[in-house]
Amino acid sequence: MSKITDYSFLFQSMFGTKSKKGMSSIGSFQLSQLNSGSIQAQLKAAGIDTNSKQYKAAIKEMMQNGNGAMYTNIQCIKNSMKCYDKDGDIINPRNGLAGLVVTEENADRQKRIISISESSKDEMFELTKKEFLRENGVLNGDTTKRRDVYDNLYRQTKKDDRLAAGYTMEQYERTYRRAFLDAARKADSSWEIGKPVPSGALDDITRESVEANLKKSGSSLDIKI
Repeated sequence: MSKITDYSFLFQSMFGTKSKKGMSSIGSFQLSQLNSGSIQAQLKAAGIDTNSKQYKAAIKEMMQNGNGAMYTNIQCIKNSMKCYDKDGDIINPRNGLAGLVVTEENADRQKRIISISESSKDEMFELTKKEFLRENGVLNGDTTKRRDVYDNLYRQTKKDDRLAAGYTMEQYERTYRRAFLDAARKADSSWEIGKPVPSGALDDITRESVEANLKKSGSSLDIKI
């Protein structure tokens, strides 16, 4: 997932002359000076809580992308802080939600099957069927609306479960598509992806009929053979 970050602080040392150690004439300061009393006072006066996880996450990224000699300023720090929530977790700039980036801390919580709403599964089933018929079984990344289904799911899921919810939905989506492929080939053994789906081939396929034949295998869902 991409994240919008203001990197202008990396270039500010190229402009103006320094009025005093660690400071520039345009109100910028070196990252290495962040813990100085004068800079801390400026941050506090600007309403920045330097003890917050949001602030610490923003500064950590600045340090990783720059170094102590690079320059930043108050507004740049505020802009960077907007990329994180109060827990210091990255906010997805597209949907405004946190908890969607895999990190060392949450990686073990991703690949697990959890309960997701019936409405979300209905939405994914109907979209997968619609796009399967429209694209003749081709997975078209340019026209699919599946991202909207995932965003709707994430909005109704608590942050710590969003990665697992997305993983679970991927498992259901995969089995729905598998059922449609099997049905198309059953209706016409010569059918291939890219050719028009045989008329009526998917009429008897329902979400309930697919899920009734699912089995859990480790952290995956598969159709019973």
